[in-house]
Amino acid sequence: MNVLLLGSGGREHALAWKLAQSAGLDKLFAAPGNPGIAQHANLVALDPANHPSLVAFCRDNAIGLVVIGPEGPLVDGLADSLRAEGIAVFGPGKAAAQLEGSKGYTKDLCQRAGIPTAAYVRATSQSDALAALDDFALPVVIKADGLAAGKGVVIAENRTEAEAAVTDMFAGSFGLAGAEVVIEEFLTGEEASLFAITDGKTVRLFGSAQDHKRVGDGDVGPNTGGMGAYSPAPVLRPELEARAMAEIVEPTVRAMAAAGTPYSGVLYAGLMLTDAGPKLIEYNARFGDPECQVLMTRFTGDLLALLLATAEGCLDEAEAPAFIDQVALTVVMAARGYPGPAAKGGHIAGIEAAEADGAKVFHAGTAVGAGGLVANGGRVLNVTATGATVSEAKAAAYAAVDRIDFPSGFCRRDIGWREVEREKQFD
Repeated sequence: MNVLLLGSGGREHALAWKLAQSAGLDKLFAAPGNPGIAQHANLVALDPANHPSLVAFCRDNAIGLVVIGPEGPLVDGLADSLRAEGIAVFGPGKAAAQLEGSKGYTKDLCQRAGIPTAAYVRATSQSDALAALDDFALPVVIKADGLAAGKGVVIAENRTEAEAAVTDMFAGSFGLAGAEVVIEEFLTGEEASLFAITDGKTVRLFGSAQDHKRVGDGDVGPNTGGMGAYSPAPVLRPELEARAMAEIVEPTVRAMAAAGTPYSGVLYAGLMLTDAGPKLIEYNARFGDPECQVLMTRFTGDLLALLLATAEGCLDEAEAPAFIDQVALTVVMAARGYPGPAAKGGHIAGIEAAEADGAKVFHAGTAVGAGGLVANGGRVLNVTATGATVSEAKAAAYAAVDRIDFPSGFCRRDIGWREVEREKQFD
């Protein structure tokens, strides 16, 4: 089967790497891809916003499955356009993708379906949002309603910060994503990510992870798209995982089906593990980045077979997802300036040396320049390794990081720190 993968980041490199291992794959195409993805796929220049050209490409190249990596094309309805032409797609249609495309939509669905989540208010004007702050204790969470590349969330510690966040969002700091805001109760606990694959009827657990959103060591500084992650998340104990599936993920899939907008694809639930149990923070309608990198490193099954079964609505007939027992941990190497304007063009060397002892370096924002590989984005590389524990996986990942020559790059040095501290208690 020929497959088209859409996207250009580390998530898509991990998907391409795993898809390339599938026995049923004939040709893998990627648009636009990156130099890492080019090791596994034929790169093609396609605009995901141009639905007719994508349909034509799929027809001309006998594409049997399209895998949509990033959220933008999903929210734009690309999956609907492809399905209308009889082309199988892994990823939800436009209506279902609103689980990520609108935080307010998701909060309303949770309220209707009795899914545990934080108390909230939706506001469509700055004055309404400022008035709504009176109903919340501090700290309070202010979220841009729409897509904001993982950065449209502010945890305000005091009223001044909360009012500034509201003002900034309605002033356009997150573009159209901030045309509406959601104000939420601040939940106390530890965050974890739970992943499930669903065809709209059957739901399969696809592992857990924890990531690090803040740019600096010790979880300080502004939020980013993610500076590192590890899988599984030991804090999401089996009983909590089962509760999250039964109380959050499965009711969501049922509610979407009942509303006439069945959800097909991967459902990524960001959870807060509170004293009262798991509560939903938000959903993503695609694999997380960099969570996908650690999930694919641990996944032992045939990814193409699983994604195709999902796209064709026969997930109940597919083998249940299986994973190695080891921990996978990834460290994001970013370009100086990230998450603000990042320095592009910095030279990168040493990837082969970094992979010599079994680590895998996924390309997230790279290009080929006159002198070789260069940085071409904010998050540039995802250096990934495995180990029997988080501590072992962390040591292996940072050993690989230290073999990479990327003078204009930086990374956090404490990915996995919470779990490392917990592991020390049992030494």
